[in-house]
Formats: sequence, C-alpha cells, structure tokens
Amino acid sequence: MNDILKKEIISFPHMGNYYSPIYSLLSRLFNNCKILIPAKITKKTMELGEKHSPDFVCTPFKYNLGNFIESLEKGATVLIQAGGGCRFGYYAELQEQILRDLGYNFTFITLLDAKKVDVFRLYKKFKLINPDLKFHSFIYDFLLTIKMINILDKIENIIRENIVFEVNEGEFDKLHRDFVYKLQFVGDFKSLNILYKDTNEKIKNIVIDKNKKVLKVGIIGELYTEMEPFSSFFIERELSKMGMQVKRYTTVTYLLFEKGKAEKVLLERAKKYIKFPLGADGTESVAHSIELCEDGFDGIIHTKPFGCTPEINAIPILQKISRDYNVPIIYFTFDMQTSETGVKTRLEAFYDMIKMKKEAGYV
Repeated sequence: MNDILKKEIISFPHMGNYYSPIYSLLSRLFNNCKILIPAKITKKTMELGEKHSPDFVCTPFKYNLGNFIESLEKGATVLIQAGGGCRFGYYAELQEQILRDLGYNFTFITLLDAKKVDVFRLYKKFKLINPDLKFHSFIYDFLLTIKMINILDKIENIIRENIVFEVNEGEFDKLHRDFVYKLQFVGDFKSLNILYKDTNEKIKNIVIDKNKKVLKVGIIGELYTEMEPFSSFFIERELSKMGMQVKRYTTVTYLLFEKGKAEKVLLERAKKYIKFPLGADGTESVAHSIELCEDGFDGIIHTKPFGCTPEINAIPILQKISRDYNVPIIYFTFDMQTSETGVKTRLEAFYDMIKMKKEAGYV
C-alpha cells in the first residue's frame, strides 16, 4: 500500500442512494484522485457477481463483487468495502482474493474492523492515498458525511410515508432525484442545512390528499434487500403504486447509531417469542413485526437474500406472530433465480388479500 501512486481512481459498491454522500466524502478527502461512482446495479452486475462467487454465498456478496468488477473494468485502482455485522463482515478478504485471482491490480480498503469503525485506522489508510490529508479535515468531513446520511434518511422517510398520498404523480420522485443529486456536491454544514431546509419547503408545497384510503404495510428483514432497491425489484415503489403506505425501519442511520443500543429494548418487546438475539437483523425482524401488528398495520413484508441464516431462523417466529395478531406476512427470498414478474404477481395477490380482509372487517 505504500507504493500507491498519486493519481488514483477510487470506487465502492452501490447501495441505494447512499452513493451520494459517500461520493461527496471521498471527493473532499481525496481531491488528488478521481472518484468513480459505481454503476447502478443491473442484471449484468448480478451475472458478473454470480459467475465469480461461491455458489452458496449470500446474494449481497455477489452484488458487491459484480460492482467491484464493473468499477475495475472502468479503471478503478482503489476499492472501498464497508464490511458488515453478519457473515458479510468476513467477506472482504474473500472478495479481494477472488478479484486478484481474476488478474486485477488494486488497493483494497475495508472500513469496518470487528463490527466497528476505527477512525484512527481509517485516517492512516486514507492518508496513504492522500499524504496531505490533515486529521482535523478528515474528522470534519467524516462528521459532515454522517450528517448527510442522517438527512438523506430523514428525507427518504418523509417521502416513503407520503408518496402514496400525492395528488400529482411523480412530484415526490422528481424532488427526490434532485435532492440526491445536489447532495453529492455539498461541501460544508452550512450548505447542507440550506439544502435540507430547501427540500423540506419543497416537500410542504407538494399537494397530498391525506383523506385517501390506503393500506399500511411494513417492510422487515435483512438490511441489504431493504436498502438496495434493485435487490428486491424496487418493492417499495411497487407497493406505493398499488396504493400502500410503506414503513421501513432499516437505514444506515439506524445501523450506525441505534442498532447497538436497541438490542435490549428489542428483546424486551419480543420476549414472548425469543429469549436471545437471533443475529444480524433477525431480532429486529421479530420485534418490529410485533410493533407493526400493535400499530394497526394491514400487512407485513419480509425480505431476505438467499442464504441469510438469521432471517431463516426468524421466519417460524414471524409465522406465529402472524397467527397471534391476525396480520398477514408475506415472505420474499431474492437471488439470481427470482423472477421480477413473480414478485409483482405475489405482491398484487397480497394487496388483494389484505384489502378484502380489511373491507370484510377482519383486521
């Protein structure tokens, strides 16, 4: 790593709209380098990852690997991998070795060590790429990015809750695209606050009809299939089109600042069904499903990638919760073999079922 050249091309995996604040961060930290925004995930990305991954590895591994290959083919010389709190936290070494076996030459940086971010370690790694990087600048940009992610999550939550009520179709989507684009070029807290305030004002000006009768559904499950729209065939968008208001818990803000502190609360909420953590996002799936049932939601959608053991363990418990509260839960597992048409057909059937159930007075 000490032989890193001055001009590097840095890239990272794609996940939802989080590429925008990450691009902003890397552009500020490495103004001596080119930052390559990863291509949005497509079928080609899936096929590349599938081709070069172990058969039974979880699907997010394959998406990330496909992203890395696409970036390397476009000239990337430095790859940044986030790591994670389940098996994915152990995948960095395997992904790096696969890419090197394919003949690629690059520097590989993993952000998480032992499920946490070591700021001093990151600074030392990043300084190897940009020797002029000052620690105070690094901390400033790091904190700014955290705030950017928090604001991104807040804006997307507002849109998620209200898009089904919009009178003029497409207004929330247009505002959302504009916000995510502008977020890439934020350089300080003042401009971030201005963007946030301006976006909130624009949201208030969008005409919505809160008297519109809609069904309420909650999405629970594994974090990647919740936060990367392509991996679940844009399930949130499909639900909104059908006339369903969506609630989702998992965001990067939640993972960074709430997940660790929430475990005892979640176990207490779910104590009737589990005594010990299920690992990864399994405990959240159980506790949040109970909360959704008690809050009067009409249905629950559980998503997971193929091979996600904690979520497999949660499913029998979720089935019992569904029976106890008389709230339907539909389960989706996503991998290379999943049919988009099949997903839409099942969603439509789920919508019809909970609509008829509600009209008949059973929920």
